[in-house]
Amino acid sequence: AGLKSALFGTIWVMGLVALFTVPIGVGAAIYLEEYAPKNWVTNVIEVNISNLAGVPSIVYGLLGLAVFVQWMAIGRSVLAGSLTLTLLVLPIIILAAREAIRAVPSEHRQAGYALGADQWQVVRRIVLPSAFPGILTGTILALSRAIGEAAPVIAISALVYLTFIPTDPLDRFTVLPIQIFNWISRPQDEFRGLAAAGILILLIILLSMNAIAVYLRDKHQQRSQE
Repeated sequence: AGLKSALFGTIWVMGLVALFTVPIGVGAAIYLEEYAPKNWVTNVIEVNISNLAGVPSIVYGLLGLAVFVQWMAIGRSVLAGSLTLTLLVLPIIILAAREAIRAVPSEHRQAGYALGADQWQVVRRIVLPSAFPGILTGTILALSRAIGEAAPVIAISALVYLTFIPTDPLDRFTVLPIQIFNWISRPQDEFRGLAAAGILILLIILLSMNAIAVYLRDKHQQRSQE
């Protein structure tokens, strides 16, 4: 009834999810807001991103099972679970990053162009630093949803109890929501206490992530004010 394998599995999965979602999500938001032409193609992309943000999580689990586990033959591995959760939270990060970038006043961009900067320099030195707090907030909200999801991960990893710690992205894995669900479904009374302890550990990890994000956001705001 140990929690160690699920705890390390959660750390593995969330680390890979953050590695995949942040560059892709922020890059997509920058392209859609700063570079993409305003035509029907971008309108279709924007509508689809908004729709994908509201799709039930189990649909992403079945998609990951079909694409990553079976078609790409990655297997029921940490990588397959991370890619599935990446698809789940990527629309949320894109929407949050776009809102943060859109909130940067256009006067700041015009001032950068007036000083001789090109578009990429304006985006990198003016837009992104100003939008960083909003992007970070959206990222933490998206990762907070991913860390608590059980349905898509059950579809990928199956409801199993593992006694080993993943050491490779292609290893089998389990995460805290699956472990908690496994304990709750058992008839013995002792597992209820274990499930409650697992929920507390999950909350501690989630609050720690939020605390780090708040610290980084406040530190960045203080630096920008100086």
